[in-house]
Amino acid sequence: MCFTVNVNIIREEMERRFGAVLNDPDAYRPSYYYHAFELSKMPVICSEDSDTIQLFQWGLIPSWTGSLAQAEEIRFRTFNARTETITTKPSFKQGIRSKRCLIPAAGFYEWQHRNNKKIPFYVHLKQRDIFSFAGVYDNWVNKTTGELFSTFSIITTTANPMMELIHNTKKRMPVILEEEKEGLWLEQNTALDDLLNLLVPYPEGLMEAHSISPLISKRHVEKNIPELIKAFSYDQPGLF
Repeated sequence: MCFTVNVNIIREEMERRFGAVLNDPDAYRPSYYYHAFELSKMPVICSEDSDTIQLFQWGLIPSWTGSLAQAEEIRFRTFNARTETITTKPSFKQGIRSKRCLIPAAGFYEWQHRNNKKIPFYVHLKQRDIFSFAGVYDNWVNKTTGELFSTFSIITTTANPMMELIHNTKKRMPVILEEEKEGLWLEQNTALDDLLNLLVPYPEGLMEAHSISPLISKRHVEKNIPELIKAFSYDQPGLF
């Protein structure tokens, strides 16, 4: 699955890359470490307003959600949407048809199970400093307080061969869109079959990955630092 990402992207670079303007630049914080379970607010470009980069919370709350208690329960199950069920799952089936988004990123993290240990890896694209995940989003209003929650999910698909070796338990990966297909993903009139054809594993030849230090797995330490993504070898005697 995909729960941890690097969005250490300067606002001006992101705006140039996506041809859109960040609507709340003072609230945006570039970070090497965004984690889904922290319900992070991250930049997204939505199909309903593709000229604007907005800050949405990770963990989709469908618009039909009845109460805050139900919303709090649902959002921890919707960090990711699976390609195989996105057209049928109640939380996502409307989103794939009319509420799609891009989630800008510089890379993401995944863990490999090796000798009863979990080895963290950093994954990114070879020739693109900024890319986008395919996502779906929704807006929910708390009827008690009137508060608006704008939220999203990252779509995942089966892993390519490289990601199968890294994410060797679930064998999944986030859907990374080719830059020239991002407009098609956001276009409101794109046919459903054409949308689903975009939800495929990104070519492994265009990606690269390396193991990183255990820092990312430690609690109560600062993770928004460049050292987080530096290569680290686990083939060291006595490391474990």
